[in-house]
Amino acid sequence: MTAAPPEDLLLPVPDEDGAPFWEYAARGELRVQACADCGRLRFPPRPCCPHCQSFSSEWRLMSGRGRIWSYVQPHPPLLPAYAAQAPYNVILVELAEAPHIRLAGNLVTSPDAPLNSMDPARLRIGARVQAVFIEMGGVTLPRWILEKS
Repeated sequence: MTAAPPEDLLLPVPDEDGAPFWEYAARGELRVQACADCGRLRFPPRPCCPHCQSFSSEWRLMSGRGRIWSYVQPHPPLLPAYAAQAPYNVILVELAEAPHIRLAGNLVTSPDAPLNSMDPARLRIGARVQAVFIEMGGVTLPRWILEKS
């Protein structure tokens, strides 16, 4: 099955606070905002640290490794552009370096594979995954593949 054109899919609209996340993703890097004063990681990005109220921040490189914390298979897909790719998954990944940070995405067999490329029977809470990246509609999106043993 062919994938829907990128303009038909929901794509992120970067804002001022999150723009660096997308700029690093375009370079193939998974980075998370951290407070430059107390050092705590935070996601989603925001202007002020919720722990110490500092407005100073930096972006820390993550390994891109994590575990599936939760997942869902939309039945039926809510938007027509996704119907041709059903059944597909949406997963929440807790990052290896920061389990309190969870990123949403899709588990696929390769970076450029369609959303429905992963056999739904292979989805497991706790499965180890690795971030990969794909450019779509002018935005580079993180996706996830199963980590090789």
